[in-house]
Amino acid sequence: MKATLTVLGSGTSMGVPTIGCDCAVCHSADPHDRRTRPSVLVEYDSKTVLIDTTPDFREQAIREQIRRLDAVLYTHGHADHILGIDDLRPLTFHRNGKIPLYAKPEVAEFLQRMFRYIFDSDYKYGGIAQVEMNPIDGPVDLFGARFEPVTVLHGDAEIIGYRFGSAAYLTDFSTIPSASFAQLQDLDILFLDALRHKPHPTHSTVDNSLKIVEQLKPKRAFFTHICHDLPHEETNAALPPHVRLSYDGMKLDFEI
Repeated sequence: MKATLTVLGSGTSMGVPTIGCDCAVCHSADPHDRRTRPSVLVEYDSKTVLIDTTPDFREQAIREQIRRLDAVLYTHGHADHILGIDDLRPLTFHRNGKIPLYAKPEVAEFLQRMFRYIFDSDYKYGGIAQVEMNPIDGPVDLFGARFEPVTVLHGDAEIIGYRFGSAAYLTDFSTIPSASFAQLQDLDILFLDALRHKPHPTHSTVDNSLKIVEQLKPKRAFFTHICHDLPHEETNAALPPHVRLSYDGMKLDFEI
C-alpha cells in the first residue's frame, strides 16, 4: 500500500531559530534551517496518523493544511513531543468518535496526569480535545497498516520509535539496543536522531547515526532532531548521497 510521510518538524527541543541566539544558522535565510519541534505525519488509504504532538503542532498543521487525524502515536513524554496535545481540539470537533492516542503505559499515565483536564469528564470550562488514551505494549494495527514500537535509549531512558511498512522513525536516542536492530532490516526509509557533531548525553551525533546507517543499510536515511549547529546545505554536502538532513515540509513516498 502506498503511503506518504511528511516531516512536520525536524528540529531539536528548543527549535531553530533558538530564542536569543545570534548564530549563523539561527539567522540563516535558507528556509531549510527553520526547524520546528520533531514530528511526522503518515498518510495512506485516506487515513492520517500523527507521531507526537509538539508545541509547534498548530503551526505545523496550518502549514500542511491538516484537516483530519485518525490516530496519534507517542514516542515518549518529553515536553517537545507532547505539549501540542491541546491543539488537537479543532480536529476533534467535527468527527464521529474520539481520536485514539497510543503510548507506552507509563507515557499514557503521564499524559493523563499532566493533561488531566482533557481526560477529566467533569471539566466544564470550555471545549476540550475529544481523545481516547490507549496504552500499548506491542504493535498497533491501524487501518490496514502495522506500527511496531522499536525500543531505543534516550540517555538512560527507554523510549520507543516506530517501524511502519518499509519506513522507521527513531527520534530522541543516544543508542539503539542490539535487540532492536532485527526490527530495522530491509528499510526503504530510516529516520534517525542526529543532533549535532559534538557528543551529547541523550542524543545521537551525525557520526554515530552514520555508523548506524552503515550497519542497517536502508535505501534512504534522513536525520532529524537537528540543532542549530548544523547548517542544512553545508551539512548535506558532507553526507553520503543516500543520507540527508530532513527539513520541515519534506514529503517522502514509501510502501506501508
